[in-house]
Formats: sequence, C-alpha cells, structure tokens
Amino acid sequence: MQTIDIEYNPSASDNFLNENFVLDSETARYLYVEFVQNLPIVDYHNHLPPDEVAMDKRYVDMTELWLKGDHYKWRAMRANGIPERLITGDASNAEKFRAWAQTVPYTMRNPLYHWTHMELKKPFGINQLLNETSSQDIYAQCNEQLQNQWSARSLLQYHNVKVVCTTDEPTDDLRYHQQFATYKGDLKMLPTFRPDALFPVATTQWRERVEQLSTISGIAITDLDSFVQALGQRVQFFHDTGCRAADHGLAQMPPVVDRTTELDSAFKQLLAGQLTIDPTQLEQLTGYVLLELCRMYHQHGWVQQFHLGALRQVNTRITRQLGINVGVDSMGDLPQANRLALFLDALDKTDQLAKTVLYNLNPADNDVFATMTGNFQDGSVAGKIQWGSAWWFLDQKDGMENQLNILSNMGLLSRFIGMVTDSRSFLSFSRHEYFRRILCRLIGRDVENGLLPKDLNWLGQLAANIAYHNVTNYFDWEN
Repeated sequence: MQTIDIEYNPSASDNFLNENFVLDSETARYLYVEFVQNLPIVDYHNHLPPDEVAMDKRYVDMTELWLKGDHYKWRAMRANGIPERLITGDASNAEKFRAWAQTVPYTMRNPLYHWTHMELKKPFGINQLLNETSSQDIYAQCNEQLQNQWSARSLLQYHNVKVVCTTDEPTDDLRYHQQFATYKGDLKMLPTFRPDALFPVATTQWRERVEQLSTISGIAITDLDSFVQALGQRVQFFHDTGCRAADHGLAQMPPVVDRTTELDSAFKQLLAGQLTIDPTQLEQLTGYVLLELCRMYHQHGWVQQFHLGALRQVNTRITRQLGINVGVDSMGDLPQANRLALFLDALDKTDQLAKTVLYNLNPADNDVFATMTGNFQDGSVAGKIQWGSAWWFLDQKDGMENQLNILSNMGLLSRFIGMVTDSRSFLSFSRHEYFRRILCRLIGRDVENGLLPKDLNWLGQLAANIAYHNVTNYFDWEN
C-alpha cells in the first residue's frame, strides 16, 4: 500500500498554538494570564550540561542545540523509518535536521508535535509549521539567530529560569558549578547528587568507579565502611558546593536489610574482582548503602528524589552501537508498593526521612504513588512527601492531566511543587508553559462546571503556588 506524501496547508483561521492554546475557557485564560504566565521557572531536575551553562556555550547550529542527545526525537525518527545515519550517525547536521523535519508531520498527537512548534515559536519567533518543505528556511532562520543572539545562558534568561539543578555523579569535581557560582546574574545552577553508578554491581566498570571515588575522596576503600565513608565525604563536598538534592533512578526500591557479616564479605569480594556475587546480595548491598545515604541527606536538610519504574537499555544491538540514553528504554512493570513503603518506613521510624519526591514511570502505579505520599507526611513541612510531576513517557498532556487529577483526589494538589523538564535541552523549558496551561485548564473547567467556586483570586494564587512558589519554599537553597 502506497503512503501519501504529507503537505501542510494551514488556513488563515488556523488557531493552532495561539495565545489560547490548551486554555479552553475564559476562566482558564484569566488564571493563566493574570497569575501564572509570567512567573519564573525553577527546574529542580534536569540533565543540562553544567559546562555549557558556565561557559555560556554558543551552538554551531540548530542540530547541535536541538537534536543532539534528544532520544525522544530519535525514537520518533526510528519509528518513522529514518536510518540511524541520519539520527546519530555520520550524516551532516543539515541532513539530520531535514530528517527530523520530515518526521515532524508524522508526530501528530504525540507531545513532540506540540513541543517542536512551541520551541520554534519561543525563543525563535517562528510560527511556520516544520516539515520537509519548510525545513531549509527554518533551519537558516534558527542558525542565524544562534550565531547572533542565543547562547546557553541567554536561552535560560529568555525563559525566566531562576534555578536549574543539574544531575551529577559523586566523582564529579563540580568545577563548572564552582566557576558559575561567581556569576552575578539572577540564575542559580546547583548540582544534584546522583550515585546510581556506584551502587554495587559485579562488573569491572564498577570497580573502576570505586577507584575514582577513592581517589577524589582521599579515602582508601577497603570495605563497606570505608565505601560509605567515601560517599559521605562526597555528600559533604556537594553540600559545600550548593547541592541541596539527591536523585536516584531505580527499577524499584531495594530491600531494607540489616548490616551482616555476609554483606561485608560480599562487598570485599566485589572489590577483589569476583564477578559471581549472588544477585540477591547485590540488591541487599544497594539497600544498605542507599539507607545510609538517605540518612546523610536528612542530616544535611536535602531533598531526596526517587525515579522508579524504568526498564533501561532493552535493545542490545543499539546499546552496543550507541551506548546508554539513546532511546531504547521503556516502562517497567515491577511491583513498587511494598518495597517503597518498607524503605520509607525504615527512615521514618528513626526520624531520618528527608523531604522526598517520588516519580513513577508506569501509569498503572499512579494511585499507589499518590497514596504512598500520604503515609509519611508528618506535619513538619507542608507537602513533605511529594508525588513528583509526570515523568518521561508521561510528561505529555494526558499524563499530566492524569497526575494532577489523581493527586487532587488522593492528596493536596495545592501543595504540589510542580513541573520539571528532566531534559538535556536548553529549549525544553516550554514544558513548564505546557504544564501551566494544562493546570489552568483543569481548574478553569471545574469553575465552569460548578465544581469549584468562582473565586479567581484564591484559585489564581493556588495556581501560582503550584507553578512556582511551592517549590521555592520546599528547597532550602540559601542554607
């Protein structure tokens, strides 16, 4: 069956992506314009490269800025039949941009279609629809602006970003964060402690990372105690460099275990290069180390984040060819509730449970996560335990709406700390606008349907809190 070539023919009356985008009622539009639209952005979880912020990087062209490292787009291009040469291969940047432009019309109803055109409109001022026909002109317009106007830092300023929290390994020397700390502008760039790669696994790569940890911490790692001590030294170093959050990406929470001689022995065997350790013991070691870290986070007043439920690197061929974070990850379906409850309870029992943000990737777990947060609120902080924003495969219109609706039913939406980009792109801050419009649409619909009173000042203040003010109060960046 022959497919039909797609060509855009938007009419003059086309209202796609106008000022009322997503806002489907007068109430929604009023809340957004009067209370939310111009608020600053706090992006407390992303993967922006710190060196590019510190050095105020200028980009060669739109492909380097927009397509490099964006595995969302890579997945769509593969699904559209684009060969890998034009995605991550040796094709020219112009060829790769055109391949993406060819794909965009086929992303209809995928969030990429919205994000693509939102990111062209802001900051580039381009209202054309991107396709193969328009690609050359749009590519040239964007490249000209990148040469003359936009850099990493100016893009953050344009989007009114006040705080970005990058994601950093314990062995990072944080030189770019230290360098940027002398910057006199309004923007803060702070590190986030992400120790996933140091959790015990039976590989030679893990031993190499432990050696790096030993070197940078100045602590000889000979056993489990010295390993935890070295991690603690890095937690203190991160804290001294402005870090106020940790993050963990796990398929599911590890088990809660007591310290045993068997665990000590297994850890020493790993250090010695034995690669046949019982997988159960490896999980137990991770559980022990993670509990020790979480106690440190509590002591330092940090926020701990847990991203749970990803099934990573499922395509061996592409992983071998390209490495990790290349678009071959999926939702997992491991059970989450019991281990999560036991882990949080172990910390709560000793009053060592830090402020916590829980993210799930499988929407089947939405109600589980929303109700789990309510189990461990202690009255010390409003919204101490948060169900985090819709993440990865769920950070689209339906996913955000589902998360907001379930949070409203199971907890306090009014205490929610809002959206993150979870992105490596300096153009992804349009996702905050997307989220804010969706939030105002939901509240506006309830007003229009008589489910909420038409007290727009009260509702507008709550919307503004969710979009910005709650998160600024939640994180202790100043101490």
